Amino acid sequence: MDVADARSLALALKSLLQQAHHLVDESQPPPELYVKVSDHVGGRLRDLVSVTLAFPEWEHVNLQRGVDAYLAAHSPQAEWFGVSGHGREHTDFMNLLAVSSRWERYEIGAVDYRTAATGPDEAVEVVTFGLVLTRAPDGAPIVLGMRGPAEMYGMEGCRVEILAASRSSATAARAEIERLMREHDVYRGQVLTFGFNEHRGNSVVSFFPRPALRPQDVILPEGVLETVERHVIGIAEHAEALRAHGQHLKRGLLLHGPPGTGKTHTVRYLMSRLPGVTVIVMSGPAMQFIGQAAGLARRLQPAVVVLEDVDLVAQDRSLMEDSSPLLFTLFDAMDGIGGDADVTFVLTTNRPEVLEDALANRPGRIDLAVEVPRPDAEARRALLRLYSRDLELRADLEPIVARTEGMTASFFKELLRRAVLVALREDGRVGALTDGHLSAALEEMMASREALTRSLLGSAPGDEEEGQGEEPPGFPAPGIAAARPGRVFLRPR
Repeated sequence: MDVADARSLALALKSLLQQAHHLVDESQPPPELYVKVSDHVGGRLRDLVSVTLAFPEWEHVNLQRGVDAYLAAHSPQAEWFGVSGHGREHTDFMNLLAVSSRWERYEIGAVDYRTAATGPDEAVEVVTFGLVLTRAPDGAPIVLGMRGPAEMYGMEGCRVEILAASRSSATAARAEIERLMREHDVYRGQVLTFGFNEHRGNSVVSFFPRPALRPQDVILPEGVLETVERHVIGIAEHAEALRAHGQHLKRGLLLHGPPGTGKTHTVRYLMSRLPGVTVIVMSGPAMQFIGQAAGLARRLQPAVVVLEDVDLVAQDRSLMEDSSPLLFTLFDAMDGIGGDADVTFVLTTNRPEVLEDALANRPGRIDLAVEVPRPDAEARRALLRLYSRDLELRADLEPIVARTEGMTASFFKELLRRAVLVALREDGRVGALTDGHLSAALEEMMASREALTRSLLGSAPGDEEEGQGEEPPGFPAPGIAAARPGRVFLRPR
């Protein structure tokens, strides 16, 4: 057989197989998946338009809430269904349905779910792979397909694909789902942090319980806490009136002072005084998400963004060979929020002298700086009573107060814990804390072998005597030159 004859035979066989395949297709009922969807939309699947709504992974729970609210309004009886078949993870819903119309490669199967947090102690199931038949706002039949992240397949984020006969129907459904997402946002009014969370599959945003602190739980020099409250809480309480008079709402607060003096504790108190306000806490590796945090704060205002140990990313550029890329991200985040937005940036640092001048000395970024100093004698007495909690103090506090000059709030918190342990070791219970309990705990903490412990708690015995009356090298820091222990510096706009 020559080449021409072989080619003719091959073409004839190909035509025969195609006809046979066509006859088999016509004799077999169409796949169930294809029938289910095509009957709903009332036409050929190849004619449908696909519109996608996509978000990062941490918005998955909000996307689910938006879709749930949409279905409740347009098709409350609708039920999700899944798809089974090899390679479905790599195929968008439009192609998946198109393939199912020709070969029974994909079949109706179970819906895939994952668990996502909706609060510190609550969680819901969200769809990671599933479809549902519903209707567009104009009444036209549409198909919603939802996907969650699938790291093993290199697919990040979450999305909804909307299949409809017309683009206008699909885009109208997309717009309403997005509106409902924002209306039912689970992050609104919560205390959040960005970072990895191994629980509930939420790899970016975590929830924390809101602290419950009273003014008497915060030991600061007289008038300092009141000033902080006026700047953060007072502005929030009069937001509408300030807007009406053309005044800006965005504000920046810097809390600075030695480690352990109560900066974070003060922040926690502010959280407790702002119920219903979204608080986003950023520290350590979470700083890389400062742009996302600022965007979330703008969306969920009134909101507070807390940046702990901000000097780690906002160190003065003159002190480094290379600037931190996060420094400019921080500037963009703070500057990108309009003045009329009810957003507060609260920054803490142990090293105000190394802060970047463009942060600390730039109007519109920081407008109130407050030093949280080491406690004086009166504050040390108050801290001893505070951390004794509900225990009775049968002790003369004055010797303890005299010996703990220069110690921080963290030191006293640990001191009381050790005093309780001394009482437990002696009697197996704690009826009251006595001079003996407190003295034994103090002797243990003041021993030379505990020098590193004292340093880690923020205390530096002897440093105050060596440098009394002098500022540490490099102080005052840019933009807070008027700050002194127990005082505040308010920057004019």
